[in-house]
Amino acid sequence: MSRAEYEACQTREEGAFRQAIEAIILKALESNMASVDFSAIVKDQWRAGNLDEIVDARVDIAVGEVRDETSWGSLIKSLGSKETAQQLATAVAERVYRSEAMKAGLEGLATGVAQDLGKRLELATSDATQPAIACLEAYLGPRYGRAVAGFVTSGEGADGQLAGDIGSANVTSADILKQSSGGITGVAILVLRRQMANLARRLGQRLVGTVLSRLVSTVAGGVGLVLIAKDIWDLRHGVLPIIADEMKSETTKEKVREELAVALREQIGEHVKDISAKAAEQVVEVWQTFRRAHAKVLELAESNERFKTYFNGLAAKQLARLDAVVALILAEEGESGIVRRLDDGTLDQAVSHLPTAAMEIAGAQRSLETGLKWQAVAGDRIDAVVVNEIYRRAKPEDFTSASLARLLAVGDRLAITRLASVSREARDALFELGSDDLKPLARSLADGELQTLAGYLTSLEPVPRQRVLKAVASEPGVMQLIAPERVRRAVLASRDQTAAVDMMLRPQGVLDPVAAYEDMVRAWNGRVAPLLVWEKHPVAVVLLGFGVLFVLLLLHRLLRPRRAGGNTGGDHGAGGKAPEPESGSATPQKA
Repeated sequence: MSRAEYEACQTREEGAFRQAIEAIILKALESNMASVDFSAIVKDQWRAGNLDEIVDARVDIAVGEVRDETSWGSLIKSLGSKETAQQLATAVAERVYRSEAMKAGLEGLATGVAQDLGKRLELATSDATQPAIACLEAYLGPRYGRAVAGFVTSGEGADGQLAGDIGSANVTSADILKQSSGGITGVAILVLRRQMANLARRLGQRLVGTVLSRLVSTVAGGVGLVLIAKDIWDLRHGVLPIIADEMKSETTKEKVREELAVALREQIGEHVKDISAKAAEQVVEVWQTFRRAHAKVLELAESNERFKTYFNGLAAKQLARLDAVVALILAEEGESGIVRRLDDGTLDQAVSHLPTAAMEIAGAQRSLETGLKWQAVAGDRIDAVVVNEIYRRAKPEDFTSASLARLLAVGDRLAITRLASVSREARDALFELGSDDLKPLARSLADGELQTLAGYLTSLEPVPRQRVLKAVASEPGVMQLIAPERVRRAVLASRDQTAAVDMMLRPQGVLDPVAAYEDMVRAWNGRVAPLLVWEKHPVAVVLLGFGVLFVLLLLHRLLRPRRAGGNTGGDHGAGGKAPEPESGSATPQKA
């Protein structure tokens, strides 16, 4: 790369950078094209396509057609008339080179030439490798570091398949990153292949259209008015035999090949410029795609020298991880978190050493710190933490390495998930059960029931706690008896928790007077909470209530005092008066 070319690459404008890359690629391609022997390539393809036989056959057919269409007078006249002879030669040449067979032959020749040149140009693009990368480094290095040029052209992490058919000249940046192991050179090669595929399709048609008149003129003009000694019978065909011989001659065919070589050189030269321009556009598109994919990382590298140094020390395959880690840190801690984690080494730990499962946890929880903590606790069991979704139901602080191993040893995803949902203290209490008991217990109890059981285990005294564990482990259905929160509070509030637990777990029918009496005595003595009597013996309590109510009513009736009453007849007493008759009543008559 010349000094002028390097200085052209040291720009901050993408348009100027594209022009610089285009000039570098064009220079390499044109340098190679200058040494190409088009005449030799055309001759090889002419021979490979059997064009000699095609020309000879078409000449015979064309001469026969022209002879049949031309009068004897015109044929005889052509022996002495240059103008008539030229007209006949042109008519024959037109029919030969405009025939479908000849067009197909020329198109096949053009396709072969394009394929041959394509291979040569692919080799030529390798000459542009180093200067193109140096140009990219000059363009990106001052802002992001010299290693970025290698990142841009590495193709690590690119997805997508080649778009279009073999003749498509549209190459996406994903195609280039995916398929180009040669970086910038690969860009030119991919574009070159598609352009040459287009050229192979169109060149034959364009070749026929652009050089046909030149071919006709060349062939017809070479006939002249040279009269070869013929017998009288041959002269009846005029100059047509001479035209046929001239068109079939090697000299005329060589002139045709020379015209084809000139036309091909001109058209290939135009395509080389187009290839260079499109390749440069794709280089810029590759950079733009890279910039969009790693926008935040590049922004940090441009503004933070410390981060730029770290960024340029990574391998290209680590960029996707760096993007994810940076996004998590910025969202959780801001840009200051990047600097802090650079200092304490956790940024590099996350980028270079953190397993994929731990990063999955960090992404799901939107916290790199959470992912790091889970990795510290789980170690090589981190994949199991993800598979069983433990991280969704618990925090890493809820486990030690030993307790996590104990949880995973249960060996059942449903049981593990439910056990992970309870508190650390409750889980440790449940771990007192053997795996054979713990697994079916965790599978049988719903999340709420398991949490209630955990509440019992963390609050009960040792003896009643073991009683509950054994009862629920042997028959998970009994958990329904002690699951309500009011029952749990009453059991825990009882002075004799063992008696309260035995009372609630004891099986019985709808009405058991003896058991009800005994439990009521316990409640009367203050050993168990009275609420438990109602929960255990609702029918007995209701009947007792009615009995008590009846007794109270009876006592009330018996003990209620009589109301005092007055005289209703007899003496009225001294000075008393008889009662006045009612108003309106008849006065009694004497007899």
